Amino acid sequence: MFLLNNKTAVVTGGGSGIGQEVCNVLAAQGATVYVLDLNAEHAHATAAAIENNGGSAKAIAIDVTDQAAMKKTYEAIEKIHLMVNCAGISHIGNAINTSEADFEKIFHVNVRGVYNSLFAGIPVMQKTGGGAIVNISSIVAKVGVADRFAYSMSKGAVHAMTLSVAKDFIKDGIRCNSISPGRVHTPFVDGFLKKNYPGQEPEMFEKLSKTQPIGRMGKPVEIAHQVLYLCSDEASFITGSDYSIDGGFTTLNS
Repeated sequence: MFLLNNKTAVVTGGGSGIGQEVCNVLAAQGATVYVLDLNAEHAHATAAAIENNGGSAKAIAIDVTDQAAMKKTYEAIEKIHLMVNCAGISHIGNAINTSEADFEKIFHVNVRGVYNSLFAGIPVMQKTGGGAIVNISSIVAKVGVADRFAYSMSKGAVHAMTLSVAKDFIKDGIRCNSISPGRVHTPFVDGFLKKNYPGQEPEMFEKLSKTQPIGRMGKPVEIAHQVLYLCSDEASFITGSDYSIDGGFTTLNS
């Protein structure tokens, strides 16, 4: 089950965090994975680790906000069966203390970046004969979370784009779904705690962990396993759906 032999996957944001684990899991199941990341060092490290473990991967340093570069890159790959849009950045702030520059930055990476990947990749997938797209959204697209104004905007857009793509390209054999993680322990969390709570990292980590009813943060590999399912033939009847992986946050916190 869940084998991806002879499949080619493109993963944006594949150099770290959730994207890195997605690359690892897809490659372990037989896919050839293109690791796309703004950070060339991270992309190459992820691809090298996959190759060292017997998998197949290629690193590409790219800015997802550059549509021309994305189009050129995807066309050069020629065949794309799986597309996973993980590239994204976070932001802390509400509607009155979020600067215009920060709002635009979140929009360009989290919204335009996904759009560019879809714009560049869907035509290649059509020529390939179809495939599966998974977009990483967030629970903030569904519930109100304090001080996540711009980030919530961006992930709401990802959710909406997912539904639109699923509707428009179902005739081409392209499935499109999204995943909405809760708080996941990635390098961003560690950096956030170090920056905002110096010397209090362990206590604040524990506090943030307990905001999930299950009592801990998610692991990137747990999100990657859901991506694997949605990319696999076992999920061939699923499109236009969103999956919350949040330790019960959206349903058990009331």
